[in-house]
Amino acid sequence: MDKSSLVQQQTTMGLYLRDPEHNAPPTEMDPARAQVYRDLVFANLSSLLSGTFPVLVKILGDEHWRSLVRIFLRDYRARTPKFGEIAQEFVEFLASEPQALVDGPWPPFMVELAHYEWVEMALQQSDAEPVAAGDAALLLDQPLQVSPLAWPLAYAWPVQRVGPDYQPDVLPTQPTLLLVRRAEDWGVRFSELSPLAWRLLLLVGEFPELTGRELLQGLAVEAGVVGSLEFLEGGVGLLRQMHGEGVLGVVD
Repeated sequence: MDKSSLVQQQTTMGLYLRDPEHNAPPTEMDPARAQVYRDLVFANLSSLLSGTFPVLVKILGDEHWRSLVRIFLRDYRARTPKFGEIAQEFVEFLASEPQALVDGPWPPFMVELAHYEWVEMALQQSDAEPVAAGDAALLLDQPLQVSPLAWPLAYAWPVQRVGPDYQPDVLPTQPTLLLVRRAEDWGVRFSELSPLAWRLLLLVGEFPELTGRELLQGLAVEAGVVGSLEFLEGGVGLLRQMHGEGVLGVVD
């Protein structure tokens, strides 16, 4: 077989594996054998993804989940050959709002739920190192940094509560603010954040040169409580709590 024929056969086989409903296998290949490869590719991809998105799988049910995986396999062109990164590509595919998903039995919170479920795997597999804690006594006087293993997240839907028995269809008036972090035992912890805590973590990331005191002063301006001793004390308590949990570190 010459090179051009081989390329053509591989292209035909690839189209068949991605979309067997609209593409035939290579004419030189036994149809039964081609079907074995087709089924293996789909089953492996479905199994790989379902392990990362168990709640989404339960909500959609087997038939709709298989349809979603089929659309992903058919329409999306992944940029990574690594199995561990396919789930991230799947989330990006959903977030791109493909035309094939405009209509159908897809819940309105599907994209955010998929991202929420992916975060746990992403943190467990992260090679990032925990932030150096530093001296807690310097929280107000030194710049701070957020641990790369602690992610403040904001969702329009209450994804932490979504499941087979709770599937909201009306968008809440307030966002869901969460902190997802990997603890020392490598377990991933999810907790809700107050608007103040979420905003504080964002500011630490945006302004790494500011001290803890300057960050709290900036928050006080935003909240319209400049000079409030109660606000400052609450902010200091929040800094200490997040420092103790390994979410924040003091930059010496």
